[in-house]
Amino acid sequence: MIKNNPELNKFYRKLIEQENISHKEALSIYEAMHAEAVSLGIISSENILEGLEVDLRIARAINGLN
Repeated sequence: MIKNNPELNKFYRKLIEQENISHKEALSIYEAMHAEAVSLGIISSENILEGLEVDLRIARAINGLN
């Protein structure tokens, strides 16, 4: 595992600059991914926020460990 490597940070900064997309493009990608997940039955389009409270509690517990 690489930790705090300046070369890796430089790589990520350059990658972010090159892959800059507009909000409209990002939203289009998100909507396509959401439609794909619904069509595969991974998530339900009826209640997309279902289970969010559990995920938030888990995230808070994990973040509290640091």
